[in-house]
Amino acid sequence: MSLLLFMLTNSSFAVLPPDNGVPDKGTVRGMITDANGRPIGGVSIVLKGTLRGTVSAEDGSFEITGVPVGEYILSASAVHLKIAEQRISVRAKEVTDVKLVAEEQIIQLGEIVIAGARGVRPADQLADVEGTSIFAGKKTEVVRMDRLDANLITNNARQVFAKVPGISVWENDGSGVQVGVASRGLSPNRSWEFNVRQNGYDISSDIFGYPEAYYNPPMEAVERIQIVRGASSLQYGPQFGGLLNYVLKRGDANRKISVETQQSTGSFGMFSTFNAVGGTVGKLNYYGYVHHRQADGWRENSAYNITNLHLNLNYAVTEKLNIGFEISRLFYKNQQPGGLTDAQFAQDARQSSRARNWFSTPWTVPALTVDYQVTEQWKSSLKVFGLIAERNSIGYVRAINIPDTLNAQTGTFNPRQLDRDSYRNFGAEWRNVINYKLLNRESTIAAGLRYYSGATRRRQNGRGDTGSDFNLNLQEAEYPRNLEFMTHNTSVYVENIFRLTKNWTVTPGIRYEMVKNTGEGQFGRAANGSAILMPRTEKQRNFMLAGIGTELNLAPEANIYANISQSYRPVLFSEITPPATTDVIDENLRDASGFNADLGIRGSYKNIVTYDVSAFYLQYDNRIGTLNQIRPDGSRFQLRTNVGGSRTQGIESYVEFAPIAAITDRSKLGYINLFASLSWINAEYADLRVVSIVNNVPVETNLKGNKVENAPSYIHRIGATYTNKGFSATWQMSAVGEAFSDANNTRIAPATAVTGMVPAYRVMDISATWRFLQRYNVRAGVNNLTDERYFTRRAGGYPGPGIMPGEGRNWYLSVGARF
Repeated sequence: MSLLLFMLTNSSFAVLPPDNGVPDKGTVRGMITDANGRPIGGVSIVLKGTLRGTVSAEDGSFEITGVPVGEYILSASAVHLKIAEQRISVRAKEVTDVKLVAEEQIIQLGEIVIAGARGVRPADQLADVEGTSIFAGKKTEVVRMDRLDANLITNNARQVFAKVPGISVWENDGSGVQVGVASRGLSPNRSWEFNVRQNGYDISSDIFGYPEAYYNPPMEAVERIQIVRGASSLQYGPQFGGLLNYVLKRGDANRKISVETQQSTGSFGMFSTFNAVGGTVGKLNYYGYVHHRQADGWRENSAYNITNLHLNLNYAVTEKLNIGFEISRLFYKNQQPGGLTDAQFAQDARQSSRARNWFSTPWTVPALTVDYQVTEQWKSSLKVFGLIAERNSIGYVRAINIPDTLNAQTGTFNPRQLDRDSYRNFGAEWRNVINYKLLNRESTIAAGLRYYSGATRRRQNGRGDTGSDFNLNLQEAEYPRNLEFMTHNTSVYVENIFRLTKNWTVTPGIRYEMVKNTGEGQFGRAANGSAILMPRTEKQRNFMLAGIGTELNLAPEANIYANISQSYRPVLFSEITPPATTDVIDENLRDASGFNADLGIRGSYKNIVTYDVSAFYLQYDNRIGTLNQIRPDGSRFQLRTNVGGSRTQGIESYVEFAPIAAITDRSKLGYINLFASLSWINAEYADLRVVSIVNNVPVETNLKGNKVENAPSYIHRIGATYTNKGFSATWQMSAVGEAFSDANNTRIAPATAVTGMVPAYRVMDISATWRFLQRYNVRAGVNNLTDERYFTRRAGGYPGPGIMPGEGRNWYLSVGARF
């Protein structure tokens, strides 16, 4: 990608109208164009040494209001672009007009953004330094929502992440309330291998005990999604998957009030309304939204009702100090149709044999942020966050081949099982980025400190009522299983970008973790009614992770990157909670550990081709499983222990080509862009002990060479986007290879359908957007265009058990406006 050198010229002053003027304050207003006078959008504009800044609009304009009188350095930058700085003067009640003209190298990028059509490459990469984090040498992607033609209404993940290679998706239902994604052969179960965040703070149940993300914001409220693969562990925790961060929209910096509304309808009674208001009044920037969506669902017994609320307030105390508060609230109720057997799926994938299963996850996430520009070179940020949430389910949870029918003796249905989790979490994270000179070259250090405390109360196997509606009415005095878990975590990290030459950076780093897990309570009750207690267990471990990344610029438009970083996954609550009272937990149970490594090349050629192609290797040791064992007295039991490790390697590639732009830089007929997001994955067990009982004698075998479950051999997404002025349309096809659902690599599914093959499938989607009169838009599309019957997973428990079918053909239509 071309390096941009901005020239700031012709500074002048204009008097503001009296009602706009603020004593001792002025405004900086400007325009960014290329050498031919064409505007450039998406450039970051900041007043260096302060927290004031903005991003240039698509027409190249920008404005920073309420700037105290004084001398400033105006800094303009973008991803992989050389920072340009110019000293300016701000006078009271006056506008400082600044014209930013790009050198000739900008012409190609300008065509990509402006002439080459909206959405040329929504999956961009993060800059070397963003905010209080550094990403040099790492494999990163950014999905910018305003450049997508996709079904954002139901959070269609295969469209949203289409240009992020290697992302596997679990499609449990059509509600879209829970996004389940993973990469590199890891399990997509509620995105639990990623560190899932919103605006930089945690939103999952318990990062070290139960890291499932039952909440994600509605995509209509998201500005962009940041993805960093496994090498993010040093700055964002030890998880194998990496970082997944939803960045929400903010209030308009240049208007006192702006309103956004999007009203949508679609198949199966779907109705959605998204309404937001935001702006800037004096020193206060605010943004809030109300979102509601409901539908009957594609399958029987799959109705859902979702409401999201969000408020974000940011107050500029001084030029260097900003304090923000935000809170998100999810209300959610979903009827769970349950899984299907293979025979049922073949007969009619829309059927359901569970009419009494319900699921609800009320979720509240508050956060306080303090950003402080300590010096011109030192930026500091403190986030204090919490979580008050629940996971509630009620239903008939027997195997899917056992029908939920009336009890012949009572004339009613059998009582349903009631399970409830409650989460009360608190955390604080202090992050810093400091620029300094080393051997006459600028270096950047990122350092931080984090504290986290999580409390989970787990009540399971409760006796619910015999009805069919959603309720949490316990029919007995207590839950048979009643457990309490606590997690305490303190960590510190340091990473540093060393710029060894003009084109070569090396970024080493370390992270030190202190994790303490405790658990106690009651497992259940014996046949005689006596309590089976879980004695208080406590596990403390301290460990250090190390990693290093490097990046070499081959040309202004291309660079090679490589990295390796250790990963770690502590023993989860579910792994120390035996499913049966006869199970035994290995007292020497060890945490899983391993590492991620990447080697790739990325860049672009003029406005014609953009690419990112890399090879990766993931080592995952000390996987936890169960082994059959026999005691000296002949009794059998299951031992929960470390059973082995796996190795995953593959290719992740993304290429986009603009054939019309290769011929002409001006097309009255519009533009076509072709993309291919291709990945190949080979995930195998390097060691996996299995013990079976033969003639009352335990016989150990090894599944070395077996494929890792939930790891398709390939994930390919190809597509084409047509744009012309305010209209754009995207067609894409997702092709996913077959995968096993268990480590034994079972091919023929049993009657319960919880194991067996997940066949390869292909699904096509088409979406279009028309923007007109600057403020209005119409969006429409069809998902699963050819009405394929497919499924992405076999569930062993909720929301199954059994096969979870993907949705058939469905459509949506949305009308929106911004004022």
